Amino acid sequence: MAQFFKVHPDNPQARLLKQAVQWLQQGHVLAVPTDSSYALVCQLDDKSAADRLRRVRGIDDKHHLTLLCRDLSELANYARVDNAQFRAIKQATPGPFTFILEATKEVPRRVSHPQRKTIGLRVPEHQVLQELLALHGAPLLATTLIMPGEKLPLNDPEEIRERLEHQVGAVIDAGACSLEPTTVIDMSGNELEVLRRGQGDPALLGL
Repeated sequence: MAQFFKVHPDNPQARLLKQAVQWLQQGHVLAVPTDSSYALVCQLDDKSAADRLRRVRGIDDKHHLTLLCRDLSELANYARVDNAQFRAIKQATPGPFTFILEATKEVPRRVSHPQRKTIGLRVPEHQVLQELLALHGAPLLATTLIMPGEKLPLNDPEEIRERLEHQVGAVIDAGACSLEPTTVIDMSGNELEVLRRGQGDPALLGL
């Protein structure tokens, strides 16, 4: 059965989040709250965990995975960003936006898009997730927790635990999140393109 960490959404217990980090370090996939919806996360450099994350989600290697970063300085280590792109991203972060960008060599090729060599990156605005990222000390590989064949992400931590108790190592319960995923902006081409309209307002980026 998946471990269950029930934490306060605004003042999460560091003791429990440190235990959750240990589960990540042991190669587990976790279900965590974000500022958009619940997500599946694992360590970036853990191939077997990344494969398991894709299996739970029912996606192949052409589906963009996302790196959750604490701040823009971390983001710049994993994506090639010019000055104009950086200014645009800064206007919308932290917040419910995912940016598709050209990956740097810091991103393992097996987790970037196989043809385009791109990766999703975002800086979430959620206290629990921010503190988890700080304790982990590095970005986490993530995907929205939408089950195969379903359209909406899972939102109830108890339901997540019940449905995924043999597929994830742990669930961090910080209460219900939004049912609306992030807005996805493709920045890898010459023009910004909205790939998915979600919770983030594209007008922040002039779109």
